[in-house]
Amino acid sequence: MPLLFILFLLCLATVSECAAADYKTLVYKGCSKQPLVDPSGVYSQALSALFGSLVSQSTKAKFFQTTSGSGQTTITGLFQCRGDLSNSDCYNCVSGLPILSDKLCGRAIAARVQLYGCYLLYEVAGFAQVSGMEMLYKTCGGTNVAGSGFEERRDTAFSVLENGVVSGHGFYTTSYQSMSVLAQCEGDVGDSDCGECIKIAVQRAQVECGSSISGQIYLHKCFISYNYYTNGAPLRSSSSPGSSSSSSSSSQGYSSSAPGSGQNTGKMVAIIIGGSVGVGFLVIFLLCARNSMKKHDDF
Repeated sequence: MPLLFILFLLCLATVSECAAADYKTLVYKGCSKQPLVDPSGVYSQALSALFGSLVSQSTKAKFFQTTSGSGQTTITGLFQCRGDLSNSDCYNCVSGLPILSDKLCGRAIAARVQLYGCYLLYEVAGFAQVSGMEMLYKTCGGTNVAGSGFEERRDTAFSVLENGVVSGHGFYTTSYQSMSVLAQCEGDVGDSDCGECIKIAVQRAQVECGSSISGQIYLHKCFISYNYYTNGAPLRSSSSPGSSSSSSSSSQGYSSSAPGSGQNTGKMVAIIIGGSVGVGFLVIFLLCARNSMKKHDDF
């Protein structure tokens, strides 16, 4: 029995590791409707140099913004990792974004690719700017828990979040009475503007998601996420793109969309649990066989 208990704990740890590794899961993409016309290849060279600079900086920074090229061929780009990611996880998250951006958006004059743990953005000189408070994407859990004090706990957690992200200088995460909340602002946003951005994101979450047990709101300069815990376990998967109500905005020349993913993590967890149960039965069988042999020897 102690062996089975240890096995059970190892299974839980493995599932937790898989859940934590979803920082590379795609949330949404925003691609400019205007393609990058580049007969001489000068834009492609500038973009490749930009991507290389961003990826190299991700080994030592959570946020970095730079430019590449000159004059009309100038391209501005940045990346940001979630504040609770390690440097190695930040690099692992960012390093795949250039290829993913090219795969999802092709060579557009502007693109933004958002993963759970990081995002990358680039714009060619002259691209129309987007308001920092504009909502780019939202997703709400498919399960509602109206009543039972849920809204009160959620709103109190949001209030703590609004204050915490200012004192935390752009990143804050905490848990409050079965609510897990997280907020982050873009690295070049000041504390005061960050607080205002998160406040607007909270208001959008209250309106857009209502009594949903989970939600994510992405504005241009900040984002928030929340999850409601029941029975001591987070209902994390309920806000994944595959099992929630989601929408994205399309403005300023951007065409945004969310992937039909979110099921891969669930399949991975199911495989792990299934394998763990099989191992558990094998251990039980071996223990029973050992006890049977011991009784036979005793006679």
